[in-house]
Amino acid sequence: MTHAPAVWYLMRSTGIVALLLLTISFALGVATTNRWRPPTSRLYVTTEVHRYAALLSVAFIAVHVLTAIVDPDAQVRALAAVWPFGSPFSLAVGTLSLDLIAAVVITSLGRRRLPFKAWRLIHWSVYAAWPLAFVHTIAMGTDAHLWWLELPVLACTGAMGALLGWRVLRPAV
Repeated sequence: MTHAPAVWYLMRSTGIVALLLLTISFALGVATTNRWRPPTSRLYVTTEVHRYAALLSVAFIAVHVLTAIVDPDAQVRALAAVWPFGSPFSLAVGTLSLDLIAAVVITSLGRRRLPFKAWRLIHWSVYAAWPLAFVHTIAMGTDAHLWWLELPVLACTGAMGALLGWRVLRPAV
């Protein structure tokens, strides 16, 4: 067992949970776009759960970033959390993902004031944000080879592969 401080465990666990929630939110976004809903429920159920999963993922991302800044072993400066340039690759991809997710959240909060096409174009940036977050997960730190990280990473990979296949191969309705 390691002697890492509690902040280290909090940083790791919130990062993993954030990736899982991002995957769920992504899946529900694709499901909503494809007009899928659970049997005997209305479409807005899928949409609402998508929104709540996205907001919950943002909360976990916020804790993950804050604990990374606070943890002296992580050596992440506050500026590196929002500005990817000059950071190591594994941190920069996480920062780019965070920036894209922030753009989606901000424009979603102001969605009624934006033209739908502009909002949707920005919303599509999650197709880049998720892979960047995924690369950050497997490239950052020293845990990529441990089962407790490999298992959720494999689950997210399988889910995203199935979702993208469904999104791309599903005939237009």
